[in-house]
Amino acid sequence: MAIDNYRVVSEPITNDMSGMAKASMDWRRLAHNVETLASLTDVPLMAMIKADAYGHGVIPAARVSVEAGSASLGVATLREAWRLRRLPDLAEIPVMALLYTPEQPGLAETIEAGAELGVSSLTNLDAVAVAAERAGTSARVHLKGDTGISRGGVAEPEWEAFAEAAAKHQAAGAIEVVGAWSHLACADEIGHAANAAQKAAFERFLSAVAAAGLDPAVRHLANSAALIADRETHYDLVRPGIALYGYNPVPQIPVDLKPVMELRSRVATVKRLPAGTGVSYGHAHRLERDSNVALVPLGYADGVPRAASGRAEVYLAGRRRRILGRICMDQFVVDLGENTVRPGEPVILIGASDHHPDADDWAAWAGTIPNEILTGIGARVPRYWNRGTA
Repeated sequence: MAIDNYRVVSEPITNDMSGMAKASMDWRRLAHNVETLASLTDVPLMAMIKADAYGHGVIPAARVSVEAGSASLGVATLREAWRLRRLPDLAEIPVMALLYTPEQPGLAETIEAGAELGVSSLTNLDAVAVAAERAGTSARVHLKGDTGISRGGVAEPEWEAFAEAAAKHQAAGAIEVVGAWSHLACADEIGHAANAAQKAAFERFLSAVAAAGLDPAVRHLANSAALIADRETHYDLVRPGIALYGYNPVPQIPVDLKPVMELRSRVATVKRLPAGTGVSYGHAHRLERDSNVALVPLGYADGVPRAASGRAEVYLAGRRRRILGRICMDQFVVDLGENTVRPGEPVILIGASDHHPDADDWAAWAGTIPNEILTGIGARVPRYWNRGTA
């Protein structure tokens, strides 16, 4: 599969909004981001394509990321991993699943399909060993130590017992320990004390793994922010996520990343309203002057965050224009002032040019992060992949 032969593609589109909205993904931009991030390190990339590739479409994103140089793929769920392992063109690419429960259906099937598993507890380790026996093959696992994020991973007092249990399961042939890893809490805050503390803790975790006689091929700690900001965290593998899709979590360090997604809708109706008119639910906004307004048929059910009401802007008819009043489930109102447009006029919510809003803008308006904006785009919005302009 060569990128230049990768045609306009997506999985069969369901719930198509019949032209009211679409999210267009430029695969050349994704390939550019993979190559740019790879240039920042001497170790391989695991492209994090969990959550449907941050809302972009997991299968196209997987294929483009691998073609552009990613050595492996990271996902959250067993279903994501199992699905990718069934693609013949990605059969040789390692896929790692991060999250599952000990009794979750599909664990044995995911192991049988050849996916690798992050193991974050002694309970999960034992469950994986049992599932591997049921699958009739060794499970390839990455042992996770909690080095300070206080989320997933084995706590430090249990590291020795965890590593020794893994060594016993490996000796019995149930598992193969291929990785040791952790995750950083504050990598996007350069100089934060937690970063040094977690790096030191990770070294202690690796020592506990080695003391049990285990020699994992890959040690990995760095997310997008650490990949960009701290080479000491790179070890044998880095795991970029949001940076793949064009957003830099440490903007004080310039990196040539290009947003991959463009989100568009169209004007549904246009009308003129007199000064003093209340707009949308609760009349949270009242017009200060006679104004033309446009209705856009996209709302919080499609991922336009209600929290951005009254602050967000869209690009319409040559410039940014403010959303008036509250964003609703299926629609919002845009201030045109004395200008007017025709129904059907394109509206860009997330664009690729400097004068367009992007996911960073929406994150600022909604008080969140671009990751949430991108992954929140709803199922009613069809996704299209094309070669774009890079």
